[in-house]
Amino acid sequence: MSVKGKVVFLFDCDNTLLDNDRVQSDLRAHIEAGFGAAERDRYWRVFEQLREQLGYVDYLGAMQCFRSGAANHPALLQLSAFLLDYPFAERLYPGALSAVHRLGEWGETVILSDGDIVLQPRKIQRSGLWQAVEGRVLIYVHKEKMLEQMQQCYPADHYVMVDDKLAILTAMKQHFGARLTTVLPLQGHYALDPGNRTLYPAADISIERIGDLNKIDLLLLLNAAIATQ
Repeated sequence: MSVKGKVVFLFDCDNTLLDNDRVQSDLRAHIEAGFGAAERDRYWRVFEQLREQLGYVDYLGAMQCFRSGAANHPALLQLSAFLLDYPFAERLYPGALSAVHRLGEWGETVILSDGDIVLQPRKIQRSGLWQAVEGRVLIYVHKEKMLEQMQQCYPADHYVMVDDKLAILTAMKQHFGARLTTVLPLQGHYALDPGNRTLYPAADISIERIGDLNKIDLLLLLNAAIATQ
């Protein structure tokens, strides 16, 4: 049995193609070096509070809020530049770009991400992912709630979603059923959190790292959704 018709391969960005945990670690170290450990911790408290309010991560928005307590600090005006000029291409997981290119031989590849409207697209551009998918990029506040809109942009008979968050894969599976193959790369703190493994059903396919898509049998990848029904 094989999937017939048009296939679209959807890729999350953070901790799926790009090591965002490493980016956060570098940002923590940068803030501590410039402002001290106490201010580092204050930034991340502001960051989490803002994420709770907005429903998505906003690093630059958190910096705006962080400013109120550090307005006279000489390092403040260069803080945003650390992220805007960050070498995101150096944080791609090994084999990430080649995996996107390989699956692109079988169907359209699309970045489907959550995030803000400034840093998230810049991250995707500076990492080389924007070019790798030829500009097919969608960024939403909650992508699992925007699946109808996604389908209008990129209609397909079958979708493959590669994401490090089982919650996202589960929500998308409930929407698409056998029309979607879910792929979980076991990278980053969300994928490796044992609590998430007990809260949500397993993905159709789990891989150790994103580079494993370079050697996976593509027919098995497409048919995995059917096999698990």
